[in-house]
Amino acid sequence: MEQVKENHQKPYGTVLIKAKDILDYLMKADDPPSLADMSAALSSSKPTILKILNTLDMIGFVRRDESTKRYYLGTELIPYAKKALDSFDIAKVARPFLETLRDETNETINLGIVRNDKIVLVEKLESPNSIKLESIIGGTMNMYSSAMGKALLANYSRKHLDDYLETHKLKPLTPNTITSLPKLRQNLKNIQEMGVSIDNEENQPEVLCLGASIMKAGRIYGAFSISSPKYRVNKERQSNFIRLLLNTQHAIEQTL
Repeated sequence: MEQVKENHQKPYGTVLIKAKDILDYLMKADDPPSLADMSAALSSSKPTILKILNTLDMIGFVRRDESTKRYYLGTELIPYAKKALDSFDIAKVARPFLETLRDETNETINLGIVRNDKIVLVEKLESPNSIKLESIIGGTMNMYSSAMGKALLANYSRKHLDDYLETHKLKPLTPNTITSLPKLRQNLKNIQEMGVSIDNEENQPEVLCLGASIMKAGRIYGAFSISSPKYRVNKERQSNFIRLLLNTQHAIEQTL
């Protein structure tokens, strides 16, 4: 893993740190928070939080719903996110291989990385088929319910996995979402043995995803997946997808 240099200098402009705390809270919140919610969660006074929110709203980093008085991340953040994702090396390295995988499967191919215990979609190659899946670059999904997330969780150390499971409630997103810790642990063991993860309508109804991790020398770079409407994937096609996933995984990791 990359080492982070320690910096003992006092930060310039602590209001920037408070603003980041607010943006982080908005990003992680399950539901749009109110001013009172953020004040309590961030242990800061309402007037202080409100001043920062008003400034963030003014520059488009935050959006306030006037009817509900609740806050959302603003659309002005999207160009920054896209620029950051464009500069991320794994997307450049993996893209030619993912394009080949898309052409071989005729299904949607996704590439994701881990940020704040979520999978962030950094690349999406659309299926040429008429029915396409809803997801956006920069969007996030839970690790425990997605193929890419489970592919990475299966490669976590025992302590890292325990820490994740202790701090994240397994909320049902569909009737198929695994919400039992023992069942999820067993599922991750199966993924370790097979080398491929399967999201069988666990993250989105009627969608089947198969995923694989991208790793080299113990470092996790990300994961990729094949996503398809479930009705298009029979047993024979699923077996072929698994073979293609493993071949693509090997090819990408050989170039790292």
